[in-house]
Amino acid sequence: MTSLNPISAPELKRKLDSGDTVLIDIRETDEHAREHILGARLAPLSAIDAHDFDRDHGKAAVFHCRSGLRTQSNAATLLARGFREAYYLQGGIEAWKQAGLPVHSNRNAPLEIMRQVQITAGLLILLGVTLGALVNPAFYGLSAFIGAGLTFAGTTGWCGMAMILKAMPWNRGSFGA
Repeated sequence: MTSLNPISAPELKRKLDSGDTVLIDIRETDEHAREHILGARLAPLSAIDAHDFDRDHGKAAVFHCRSGLRTQSNAATLLARGFREAYYLQGGIEAWKQAGLPVHSNRNAPLEIMRQVQITAGLLILLGVTLGALVNPAFYGLSAFIGAGLTFAGTTGWCGMAMILKAMPWNRGSFGA
């Protein structure tokens, strides 16, 4: 098998009901804690090599993320898990919800870290531009610093702002799933 086969949300529901399919959520832990498809096993893509799928090799596997794009772009990594059949949920959990199928939601869990990074970076850039225009042009440096940090994060995969936000009190609690 060289690629993941697409599967629609209603088709997946039928396969799950038959009991010979395992649903694997490749999103990160914080995304899963906030919202997930009931019965989905969490195996974050960032740590997928640490997961043991041996007990499931006789089953078909359906991998999913939020929209399906992350799953498709990592097909080779997911196919290497050794399942007899492998699919990706077309449209991800968003398509599952649009089909009216149930998800477990925990609105007490914080926003996903990358969303927090996007909000924080956007606000800091806006603050730097506003203060630079209204108070002192030196404040433009704040926007430049944040832009450089985002560029560094995009090219290296390491985001200092994400590390700082992960350490914040609202991200350290136990939110269950």
